[in-house]
Amino acid sequence: MILDQFSLAGKVAIVTGASRGIGQAIAVGLAEAGADVVGVATKGMDETKTKVEGLGRDFLEVQADLSDLKSVDKIMKATIEHFGKVEILVNNAGTIRREPSLEFSVENWDLVMNVNIRTAFFLAQAAAKQFVKQGTGGKIINTASMLSFQGGILVPSYTASKSALAGVTKTMCNEWAKLNINVNAIAPGYIATDNTAAIREDEERNQAILDRIPAARWGKAEDLQGAVVFLASAAGDYMQGHILAVDGGWLAR
Repeated sequence: MILDQFSLAGKVAIVTGASRGIGQAIAVGLAEAGADVVGVATKGMDETKTKVEGLGRDFLEVQADLSDLKSVDKIMKATIEHFGKVEILVNNAGTIRREPSLEFSVENWDLVMNVNIRTAFFLAQAAAKQFVKQGTGGKIINTASMLSFQGGILVPSYTASKSALAGVTKTMCNEWAKLNINVNAIAPGYIATDNTAAIREDEERNQAILDRIPAARWGKAEDLQGAVVFLASAAGDYMQGHILAVDGGWLAR
């Protein structure tokens, strides 16, 4: 039956940035589909843990600083020690800094690039190596952005990192598809999270954004759950190197 193809029963998924917002919603969505979850964030994830375990799934909390590449080994070691395997990685964690491009600092550039693309790539690499070792294949889902397609305003490092993440998603697909590893990305539209609070508080800019979204509303973090479960499941086995926009129609305008 087709619905069985969406089941993640018995799977283990790593979700970075799982403490709140999109990452928390993704972790819960994967758990609802049957997966056990490794949540990664810089701070505690009590709320996410409660929600995942409330669904009868196991939740492993790994606190890690994703601006530091040492986090990659920490995450993978903890996952394998606890679960013995992993089949899904959702590279969701990201950070953003807003500053005019004429004044943008090296510190803001490096922080965003380190978290959003450098660590994301090497965590994907580590997961892929584990998939090969297990002989199981696996699914990697990166969180891209509308700014993987567009330039944005006041966010040069974020735009650069998300454009790079979309590009490297395709590169990884080209190399790893033959290893039974699916690499895709979701590109959230304008989602109501802490990262977009400043934009939503700007009445003029908020209205300009709403005027362009055919769905006429900001997205909710839960709007991304279905796309991630699809890409993580057998239903998405022939999806490769795709950047799936979940944007309320933003790109259609």
